[in-house]
Amino acid sequence: MLRYLTAGESHGRALVVIVEGLPAGLPVEASDIAHELARRRLGFGRGPRMRFEADEITLVGGIRHGRTLGSPVAIEIANTEWPKWTEEMSPAPGAPAPSKVLTQPRPGHADLPGMLKYGFEDARDVLERASARETAARVAAGTLAKLLLIHLGVSIVSHVVALGEAATTPESPRPGPSDLDTVDESAVRCFDPVAEEAMITAVKAAAKVGDSLGGVAEVLAYGVPVGLGSHVQWDRKLDANLAQALMSIQAVKAVEIGDGWDNAARRGSEAHDAIVYDPDEGYVRPTDRAGGIEGGISNGALLVARVAMKPLATLNRPVLQTVDVVTKESTVSFRERTDVTAVPAMGVVAESMTALVLATEALRKFGGDSLAEVVRNRDGFVASLGTTPSSAVGGASADPGSAAK
Repeated sequence: MLRYLTAGESHGRALVVIVEGLPAGLPVEASDIAHELARRRLGFGRGPRMRFEADEITLVGGIRHGRTLGSPVAIEIANTEWPKWTEEMSPAPGAPAPSKVLTQPRPGHADLPGMLKYGFEDARDVLERASARETAARVAAGTLAKLLLIHLGVSIVSHVVALGEAATTPESPRPGPSDLDTVDESAVRCFDPVAEEAMITAVKAAAKVGDSLGGVAEVLAYGVPVGLGSHVQWDRKLDANLAQALMSIQAVKAVEIGDGWDNAARRGSEAHDAIVYDPDEGYVRPTDRAGGIEGGISNGALLVARVAMKPLATLNRPVLQTVDVVTKESTVSFRERTDVTAVPAMGVVAESMTALVLATEALRKFGGDSLAEVVRNRDGFVASLGTTPSSAVGGASADPGSAAK
């Protein structure tokens, strides 16, 4: 069972994550985490903070000589801006200067609900933790999950399929595991060059008027073995846990598994994936409308999830109406540094959240205190299915197809 907790504030000294349940013997280096954190900073339309945010990583515990010990892994991600914020974010007793108190909550943020819930009069007491900066700690945890999944034959790729009104088409290709670098080289992490240009144009247009854009990232998990998750209880269903994990990403407002929305408009005869048996490939699906999950259990096909992010609520022009919580007068919300869009980065975070769910279910299914034992158990399970390893973890439908959105 994999568990993790994050701690820290956006402008605090550091973010911290503790990951418990990883098997012993998993190779891990700080550079692995640094690479994924650098990917999280990608994307045309990001703010200036991404250019000087260094994400200084310290492996605090649980790793010795480049391998996990089976004990909790602790990682610290230092905030390179901390020297500018030591007084305002100090944990010592005191109070911020009156001019620093933020009393005009921003619509679309956790500011006002959080202030009312906890009895705060300063929105910074809420926004520092609610900030998407927290996802850096999740990406660090997700890196460990990805490293484990690689040894189980699972690879996860994300790409942007919509940014504002610009979108890929049903004929647009899907990236495979070997295409991740190509996706990351795109200014908006889009695998379709034509759609990429339209997305860049949309970002420029929004930036010109101080506005923001939302969009959709698609997450693809290749090589997911059959049997992860369970139908026996509501909180064991793989698709439900994926939806919860992906929905927890800041500013995400919708999650779709497979052809979820399209299937709602189809007849039953057109909405499901036929089952075919091939002597060499085992059970395969000519289509993948279910997105690789049936009845809460992975079915061996390509796992597909789409994650919709709303436009960022902090804008580069003061237009969103709010109320000062002290004077109760109508005003406009304050502005923190912001991006025009963070959808490309959200895709990277969504990869991490998907990896954490899949790694958790893989450890639940295969078990083991060491990496060798987990892999051995996985191989034994695949062998028991009487199929080749490739068919047991994807079959024909694992090939990249159309993005369909």
